Amino acid sequence: MLKKILFAAIAVSLLVGAITFIKLGQFSAMGEAAQNMILPPETVTAMSVENEQWEQTIIATATVTAVQGVEVSAEIGGRVKRIAFQSGSFVNKGDVLIELDTASEDAQLASAEATAALAKASLSRVKKLNKQNLTSQDALETAEAKVKETVAQANNVRALIAKKTIRAPFSGRLGLRQVNLGQILREGDAIVSLQTLDPIYVDFSVPQKELARLEPGLEVQITVDAAPNETFIGKILATNPDVDLATRSVRVRAKVANPDEVLRTGMFAKATVIMPEKKNVLPVIATAIAYATFGNSVFVIDEQTNEQSGETEKVLRQQFVRLGQARGDFIDVIEGLKPGESVVTSGVFKLRSGMKVIIDNTLAPEPSINPQPPNS
Repeated sequence: MLKKILFAAIAVSLLVGAITFIKLGQFSAMGEAAQNMILPPETVTAMSVENEQWEQTIIATATVTAVQGVEVSAEIGGRVKRIAFQSGSFVNKGDVLIELDTASEDAQLASAEATAALAKASLSRVKKLNKQNLTSQDALETAEAKVKETVAQANNVRALIAKKTIRAPFSGRLGLRQVNLGQILREGDAIVSLQTLDPIYVDFSVPQKELARLEPGLEVQITVDAAPNETFIGKILATNPDVDLATRSVRVRAKVANPDEVLRTGMFAKATVIMPEKKNVLPVIATAIAYATFGNSVFVIDEQTNEQSGETEKVLRQQFVRLGQARGDFIDVIEGLKPGESVVTSGVFKLRSGMKVIIDNTLAPEPSINPQPPNS
């Protein structure tokens, strides 16, 4: 019995040893294969870095303001007799907007004109008598004063009648009508909004440190959500003489041509002031940057000769860089790159130094210094 157990133990040991020897051989072969295995090159998109000149700009949020804008209202009360405009129409200075009922004023004017005519006739008789020394100088002066008084009363009634014909104070675009025919207006009641939209003002604020760079006549580019594919060009008109105490910023006003009246009062806008000087930059696409806490880097593509095959291969080299101003899809590289070098522009998170790559820009998106993505 003991012999059988001993033989069984020896057999099991031999079997385990054989299996272990086979597996060790397999692992050794796999290790050698891994060491000798050549990974295929990674396909990447790339760009060549070249010197460019960027316009220097000051960007600010802005508000569109009418050159002239007013809420037309009634100066005196009365009943609306005629409405002479349509909502949204364009009017010229002096065009009639509404007429109020003047029946009582017309009667007052007729009475005042009759009184004035009587006073003039009386003055004429007094003058004749005064020439004949049949009346006193006091009577003549009283008659002259009476004429002036009655004429002034008539003119006062005419002015009252004129105020009941409300006219456009300047040329511009009307808003929505706020009165109805037959409505009784009180003094100060709103009638319609009137705005001059071409040209139009755009107001914005810039930090006080930029004040020395600003001057009247500098070009300003205006964009608004209402016209995403259009840029409006204007010029700086003036700056406020004081600095806002709360924000330490300066208010700036630009005058912009608006022939199609796309820009409207109160619109939110983006203002870009174009400075006369330009700056030399070395831009790369923003997706080429590998951001990290220990430093930002890019992967430069170097060409090397394979010692075994003699072929030229593209190999990656991680290069740390110092970044500057960003604009659109690009970032200026201040330090770390040289003009003419090629850098990887996508998928940098999966790359490493020494990796072989193939460049394929077939599906690479077209970068822009001023991208206009659609509003989704």
